[in-house]
Amino acid sequence: MGSGTGRRRVWQGVRVRLYSRREAVGLRRDLSVPFMAPPAKIPLIVRPLRPDDDLSFIAEVPELAPQAARQRIDQRLLLTADIPTCWIAIDPDGTACYMQWLIAPRDNALVRARWGGLFPELQPDEALLEGAYTADSHRGQGIMSHAMARISERARDLGAQHVITFVGLENVASLKGCERAGFAPYVKRGDSWSLFHRRVRFQPLT
Repeated sequence: MGSGTGRRRVWQGVRVRLYSRREAVGLRRDLSVPFMAPPAKIPLIVRPLRPDDDLSFIAEVPELAPQAARQRIDQRLLLTADIPTCWIAIDPDGTACYMQWLIAPRDNALVRARWGGLFPELQPDEALLEGAYTADSHRGQGIMSHAMARISERARDLGAQHVITFVGLENVASLKGCERAGFAPYVKRGDSWSLFHRRVRFQPLT
């Protein structure tokens, strides 16, 4: 990460902690309800990340717009956080084009260390999906909904009946993608900072 990019991220972090408010929707899928993954426009292999996988789709690129660069940085930081398990989608050419973490209740401490109280503590029958990212070159092909639905199914191996995820209210495309993957809104999250004090609130949707 260049020094200029690093300074911008530090200043952005300070500004957020001085005063900010963000809202997100928590979505949940009940794995006991039969559901067929919506088809993507291209065939995909969905599997856990391997050490030799090429993740150049999240590499640092100087000419990227600031928001796109931050998204890639966040993905690379997640990879260094030792949070199990990152799943990826592979296109017909063998290129990784999507990634997302499926997190079990046994990793609650890691989740809290990485995100603070941004997510509710996972119960024994729950799993969390976080860190969804589709390669710029593969967007608009229904990859997120297909891969997310298939990754969710693997939560059964963790003993989960419900899979949860959170999406910012402003991210309409991702909210629609989650719903296509079988998720329905169940809670609203408010995340606010005031003079370096954080407050996270969860409000059930009825």
